Amino acid sequence: MSKREMSKVKQSPVPLATLIGRELRNGKVENPFVKYGQAGLAKKGEDYFLIKTDCHRVPGDPSTAFSVFAVFDGHNGISAAIYAKENLLNNVVSAIPQDISRDAWLQALPRALVVGFVKTDTEFQKKGETSGTTVTFVLVDGWTVTVASVGDSRCILDTQGGVVSLLTVDHRLEENVEERERVTASGGEVGRLNVFGGNAVGPLRCWPGGLCLSRSIGDTDVGEYIVPIPHVKQVKLSNAGGRLIIASDGIWDTISNDTAAMSCRGLPAELAAKLVVKEALRSRGLKDDTTCLVVDIIPSDHPVLPPTPRKKHNMLTSLFFGKKSENSTNKATSKLSAVGVVEELFEEGSAMLIERLGKDFPFNKNSEIFRCAICQVDQPPGNGLSVNSGPFFSPASKPWEGPFLCTNCRKKKDAMEGKRPSTHAVTAQ
Repeated sequence: MSKREMSKVKQSPVPLATLIGRELRNGKVENPFVKYGQAGLAKKGEDYFLIKTDCHRVPGDPSTAFSVFAVFDGHNGISAAIYAKENLLNNVVSAIPQDISRDAWLQALPRALVVGFVKTDTEFQKKGETSGTTVTFVLVDGWTVTVASVGDSRCILDTQGGVVSLLTVDHRLEENVEERERVTASGGEVGRLNVFGGNAVGPLRCWPGGLCLSRSIGDTDVGEYIVPIPHVKQVKLSNAGGRLIIASDGIWDTISNDTAAMSCRGLPAELAAKLVVKEALRSRGLKDDTTCLVVDIIPSDHPVLPPTPRKKHNMLTSLFFGKKSENSTNKATSKLSAVGVVEELFEEGSAMLIERLGKDFPFNKNSEIFRCAICQVDQPPGNGLSVNSGPFFSPASKPWEGPFLCTNCRKKKDAMEGKRPSTHAVTAQ
């Protein structure tokens, strides 16, 4: 082979997927950069947001860093939104066991989010306030994104393949048949507002209270069947990165997911957030509070997120957003990430608390102490009560295996399931 031919061989480009595959095999893939932007306009002043990029799984250890981004769309006042902003993160983190690996921490996170949402709701209701709030709560740990939500704020993911994916579920009574059935089965009444003359107008609402949502934090005056149990979805991005757009319904009532994503592609996160809000206002003006967070998860060797080509939706879309197989191996997972697949790790949206807590809260026979799975308070055996107890379980159930709920948290669970009358009147302490 001549020198000229050898030179041509050396200059031949190597496919990106091959390079990423080599890095994965050599263990050299670095965590991404996380860049963000925020924009919003106030109509009623009830939207709040949280940006915290200096969180640590192990306190004081920068190598365990993760970031949190959240939007709280309050209604009937601002108290619930402010309280959730100030307390939810701590309630979530405190529900995760200490001294566990990163993988174990991420696996424990979906359940901890359920615990944190319910605990925050329970503690807020003790204050005697009647306001409520939606919550869209996003944790970014490396390439893994975990989203928990109640209400109708949303989080979408725009990947480098040009596919826009919804990571949340809208809990609106008007659009969600399953939630309507759950609310009515738990004792709530669903209907439209009746005006003079008997005409029904507006969206479906839950009565008493007239709330359009089936899940939120707060809203004590509506009833416990408006539950704080979040829909949770966890995905792992490919090493090409992606963009998250988190926003209140002031955005989503005006523009579609695709429009929001396409309106700001190829732009830095800070400018992108402003353009999403501008696009929403251009459509119908300022009708509601509008809050938008844009979060770019960027490969460490890229200063900005590369422009995303527009891609038509077709049957191949599923190839870019596939659910993890129970039989998949780590090697197969690495291969999927290398070619640009967004891998779904977890998704659950049940409003039944028992289905979300699992059954791996063993009773420590040596300490003879129960720990409530929700409030995280230790209880003596006489006060601790397993969720597995009760007439709706088979005789083969083992109440001592947990999870355990204290008396107050058990009452909260029963009320959310319609097993006792909800108390609408609240006395401030």
